[in-house]
Amino acid sequence: MKERQILPSIDASPYNLLMTQAAPALSDSLLATARALGAVENGQSLTDALLEVQPDLRPSAQALSFYAMRHWGQAMALRRLLLDRVPQNPTVYALLGLSLLLLEVALSEPVERDPAAPTYTAHTLVDQAVQSTQGQRDTLNFKGLVNAVLRRFQRERAALLAQLAQDLEAQYNHPKWWIEALQKAYPQDWQRLLQTANVHPPLTLRVNVRATTREAVEQAFAAQGITATAFGTAGLVLEVPRPIASLPGYSQGWWSVQDAGAQFAAPLLELKDGMRVLDACAAPGGKTAHMLELAKIKLTALDIDNARMGRVEQNLERLGLLNDEVELIAESAMRAHTWWDGKPFDVVLADVPCTASGIVRRHPDIRWLRRATDLKPTAKLQREILDSLWSLVAPGGKLLLVTCSIFPEEGELQAQAFLKRHQQALRMPAPGQLLPCLADPEHPAGQDGFFYALFSRQV
Repeated sequence: MKERQILPSIDASPYNLLMTQAAPALSDSLLATARALGAVENGQSLTDALLEVQPDLRPSAQALSFYAMRHWGQAMALRRLLLDRVPQNPTVYALLGLSLLLLEVALSEPVERDPAAPTYTAHTLVDQAVQSTQGQRDTLNFKGLVNAVLRRFQRERAALLAQLAQDLEAQYNHPKWWIEALQKAYPQDWQRLLQTANVHPPLTLRVNVRATTREAVEQAFAAQGITATAFGTAGLVLEVPRPIASLPGYSQGWWSVQDAGAQFAAPLLELKDGMRVLDACAAPGGKTAHMLELAKIKLTALDIDNARMGRVEQNLERLGLLNDEVELIAESAMRAHTWWDGKPFDVVLADVPCTASGIVRRHPDIRWLRRATDLKPTAKLQREILDSLWSLVAPGGKLLLVTCSIFPEEGELQAQAFLKRHQQALRMPAPGQLLPCLADPEHPAGQDGFFYALFSRQV
């Protein structure tokens, strides 16, 4: 799974930065958010669910739902304690979880609160949560239930929270199987990894060196009072995240949104002008664009989904990187006979599908959508894609395996198994497993979790 396309203002700012004097009524925002959260609990991605929210409610629903997903383990635990039966209405069930989280913030001491948490008085929150049930016909009959549950939480808060102390899902806000997988893989780091996943991520950019310089972008930002810190060779991290379309240089294609961890991919390939390059799982095009920025290559970019390939085209157009040497194909990497001209590639980038366990701080719904049973079939699909792509690599050429995962089955174990299957593959220097980390003075952007393994095809 790649860097999923980010809606213009999804999680671009902490909740209170998104709220304006023209903000909708809280009751309307709560109901819209509950519908989105209910959709996630029924298996829909949060990105897709938010696209169904009416535009004037979307900013507040985005911010509330991202906060809720980062604390949903606690919400689910509280619902179990406070409800004898699950209401046969997914919106109301999600509304109870959301309202309990926000009420806990309202009742806690300011020093104990997450700085990104939306804050209201307890009275306002209870009143507006109850009022939100009156907005639509399907929720009208649940007014009493919502009121009773929230009032009971106010009365019994201390005792209820004490019961959550031994609940790992409530404490770390990840599914139990996920927690256990990290405990096994990273016995010294599992707690840090879980905590990092719940911290609001920075907005990181990669400057398009074909269009401008990082210094020019920094100057344009500074002229509008926007503070950005440089990292790497072309990266910038904003001190205060903002909706991306509002930043200087967006329409001119001066930069792309890309996590610091993802910015390792293209430089690892040591691209040279004239190389034949295959980006085998390209959408939404962040790494595709980065490669085109670094060298004048003949690039074939694939993605099995036609709509996602359309987004690759849009991104490359904005960046001014489309030309006659770029071919975009909506097809499977495992069906080379339908698109390949028979000429081997000097470089193949295989950003293969995965559980996306490394990018949950940006997409907090992922942890609740995945199941432990997803790992085995996903690893099998990765193996099949890699084996198919290896046959397209020229002698002396390279294949770069990339995943945005921190599960070893989708990283180091996959790389080791690849070497056993392909005796002519030589493993080259690459970062290996990059674990998610927060910003610090040495690494101002922090990073999501990625895995990199680079293989050369021996002559």
